[in-house]
Amino acid sequence: MASKSENLNGRIVAITGGARGIGKATAKALVDAGARVAIGDLDSDLAAQTASEIGGGTIGLPLDVTDRDSFEGFVAAAEAALGALDVLINNAGIMPVGRFVEEDDATARRLVDINIHGVLYGMKIVLPRFVERGSGHLINIASAAGKAGFPGVATYSGTKHFVVGVSEATRLELRGTGVEVSCVMPNIVNTDLGSGIGHARFIPKSEPEDVAAEIVSAVRKPHFDVYVPPLIGPINKIVGVLPRAGREGIARLLKADTVILDVDWDQRKTYEDRASKSDPLH
Repeated sequence: MASKSENLNGRIVAITGGARGIGKATAKALVDAGARVAIGDLDSDLAAQTASEIGGGTIGLPLDVTDRDSFEGFVAAAEAALGALDVLINNAGIMPVGRFVEEDDATARRLVDINIHGVLYGMKIVLPRFVERGSGHLINIASAAGKAGFPGVATYSGTKHFVVGVSEATRLELRGTGVEVSCVMPNIVNTDLGSGIGHARFIPKSEPEDVAAEIVSAVRKPHFDVYVPPLIGPINKIVGVLPRAGREGIARLLKADTVILDVDWDQRKTYEDRASKSDPLH
């Protein structure tokens, strides 16, 4: 976790899906490091409560990332209250669990609307501002599932592959503009979204504060690949040069092929119910 000595000099940061989980932990870590933060969330009451808990001038605003007008309003309100944005963190997302052949169309549509269009809207709204100023930092929260397909979250994996891909391509397009792009790829995190899911062999679950610390590090010293925990990076490099049989063998060794399918449904029920009934859910 960043300390107050690692000062971010009043930089202005907006975080989507910031009322709980990774978003909340990141907002707190950034405020502790000297940033001024606006958190947006579909649950506007919880966003306001979280902002009050964090303090440091944090503001909580309503935000539906699937609605471009709502996203425009969120950015406008954040900038009116705090000043021009230096950083946007596209964090909002959902992860329903289940076998692909059992997934209904409504679930797939929510995943695409929130995890893909919710990221694209944020990018399209803030990047022109950043380019015009010649500075700014876009941080997209993807997943370790953005580098590999995990059984039990097939469509989710697809959405996170998209986030990684669009982040990589946009970074290249923005070369020389002064705008930074980072892509955060955590393993399973101990939040509501990760409830009831175990961890791969040798790779324990991360805490939201672990992800927050790596995000703060990326804000302070921009770099594209942000893995949580960091050891996922070298594992991906090794696995990437192996033939498919070797990659799948390592997945079995690490239990990555079954860890999500073996979910504890009693622990996960609250999250899944909320995800299935909301339109959308963070």
